[in-house]
Amino acid sequence: MIDFFIKVKQQESQNLPFVIYRKPSKTKLIGLFQKNDHLYFAEDFKETGFVFAPFNGNQNILIPKKESVLWEAELTAFKGNCDANIEYPENNKDQEHFESLVQKGVDATASGVFKKVVLSRKEIIDLPNFDLVSVFKKLIYSYPDAFCYCWYHPKIGLWIGATPERLLKASKKKFFTMALAGTQNYEDTIDVAWEKKEIEEQQFVTDFILDNIKTLTREVAISSPYTLKAGGVLHIKTDIEGKLNKDSNMKQVVSVLHPTPAVCGLPKESSRNFILENEKYDREYYTGFLGEINKKEFSKDTSKTDLYVNLRCMQITNKEAHLYVGCGITKDSIPENEWKESVNKSMTMKRVL
Repeated sequence: MIDFFIKVKQQESQNLPFVIYRKPSKTKLIGLFQKNDHLYFAEDFKETGFVFAPFNGNQNILIPKKESVLWEAELTAFKGNCDANIEYPENNKDQEHFESLVQKGVDATASGVFKKVVLSRKEIIDLPNFDLVSVFKKLIYSYPDAFCYCWYHPKIGLWIGATPERLLKASKKKFFTMALAGTQNYEDTIDVAWEKKEIEEQQFVTDFILDNIKTLTREVAISSPYTLKAGGVLHIKTDIEGKLNKDSNMKQVVSVLHPTPAVCGLPKESSRNFILENEKYDREYYTGFLGEINKKEFSKDTSKTDLYVNLRCMQITNKEAHLYVGCGITKDSIPENEWKESVNKSMTMKRVL
């Protein structure tokens, strides 16, 4: 594992693109180190490599397998210090702005513009002594059940995250996705009661996915909703799996699913337009998606795609960390509570800095 991180440091010092990641509940580290600094794109999702896609637009950046060196390493024990109780001063101006944005969303939902909208904010923290490797190590050991990654391209920037949400897993014509929504603090148990607002919000996500994939699928099965722990918070989750039609392809499925109501809203177009008009900042790759596309399985004739929604993430730039957090807003949302939820979610990244 030491050699793996030496390779990361070398790639970083040479200003060459790379991604390192660890899948949920796995002990294997994977690194894809690009041999040049070109910008490649996933045009039709028939490419092989690691894709990094924005919330809005179609600049799906690809670290291509054929232009990269693949490294793998097993995780070893790590003694890291993650201070769960670290405190950051709250910014009253940020709070006022976000609560006012949420109230706009509540009003628009109540008047029937959409059923739900996901509104977000960006928080900037000074980071004079950032060390990529130590932060990434803290991340993977703090959040064993998340998809943890660090992605870098000299022409785009450095992004780090620990996301609980899978967008899509597919092999041949089989696929798996999830409907994730609703948030509350984890208090030593996952046996919790959920309020009507959260249950409704999560059902919107499930219904949206089922409605939108039915023309592309020939078989679909869903689980009952259950509680999932993600870092210091809980969510409601429903598993959805099935088989695609013979003439359906990966690009169609991704374009139908992304952005999901869990990161955008419902209906998709009206909520996305509201976000672009009212958030007053560019989400960039936050609430986009990332992951392996068409990864060839060792000694098998199959390839797999495994994509995640880019939540609980931050961008590192100019000795600053730009943290991104969002909340699902319905007609029953209370702005002050949504602010508190956004603060709780921001702790996922703050704990490892």
